[in-house]
Amino acid sequence: MTMNEEMLKGKWLEIKGEVQKAWGNLTNDELEKTKGDAKAIAGLVQQRYGEGIDVFEKKYAQIVKAFENKKNAAVDATKQSLKS
Repeated sequence: MTMNEEMLKGKWLEIKGEVQKAWGNLTNDELEKTKGDAKAIAGLVQQRYGEGIDVFEKKYAQIVKAFENKKNAAVDATKQSLKS
């Protein structure tokens, strides 16, 4: 498991909310069963929406990127406040 995969699994609750916004027909129970596994989520999206893996990967990457940007901004802000 890569560091990004570990980080994503650790922050699954936050990411799950964004996934539910993107694909509103996925239930909380369905997403919980995936435990944050992108392949499992992709299967649900394909089943429910008929979207191809390429469409899923693009949207999911945007969600993850936005999460990483928020995380990085929070880390930078914390570092700056500790320097002051």
